[in-house]
Amino acid sequence: MRDKIKMVSTGTTKVGKKTGTFRTTTKNKRTMTEKLKLKHFDKRAFNPETGKTGMHVLFEEGKI
Repeated sequence: MRDKIKMVSTGTTKVGKKTGTFRTTTKNKRTMTEKLKLKHFDKRAFNPETGKTGMHVLFEEGKI
């Protein structure tokens, strides 16, 4: 049985606020009992090294 889950970005904007970007996916709750964490591209996340927006950040499982 696959359930839908919401993946919320951990990236921040230039001001320091959360970007609010999310993705949806599915996971099998029988085989994966822990919270899912994946790295994806967030176009709103500020990259301090380059001074531009857009970087790969960690997306964590949240409530849908």
